[in-house]
Amino acid sequence: MKKTINRAFIAVISLVLILCFVSCGAKQIDAEGLWADATYLKDTELGKGAKTLVCEVAVEDKKVTFTVHTDKDTVGAALIEHGIIAGDEGQYGLYIKQVNGITADFDVDQSYWAFYINGEYAMTGADMTEIKEDAVYRFEYAK
Repeated sequence: MKKTINRAFIAVISLVLILCFVSCGAKQIDAEGLWADATYLKDTELGKGAKTLVCEVAVEDKKVTFTVHTDKDTVGAALIEHGIIAGDEGQYGLYIKQVNGITADFDVDQSYWAFYINGEYAMTGADMTEIKEDAVYRFEYAK
């Protein structure tokens, strides 16, 4: 009887510890509003390659962070490779309309994706921005 109680106690403690570890993982975003169309709702690591880039996607008061490993040279090429961004090619380069599955279309509702490098508004488009290992790239939904 004593062995059965000890085994039950160990099983309960193990279950509690597992639940604690799972709940301490990456923060999950509620999929409502603009986030309902998002491909990823929590921080994600993608790809294999010699270069690593960190890209944040911010919409409203929520964000997810992507850590992308790639052999591509530009931020745009690396993010396209993994389906994080999509858009239309124009005379000035890639016009990004979708980031993480969330669409911003200026022609529809005056929304767009602002692109930042280390907190500063980028002077080049993502498709022309060389990957720098220590940089943090950010796409922010704006209106």
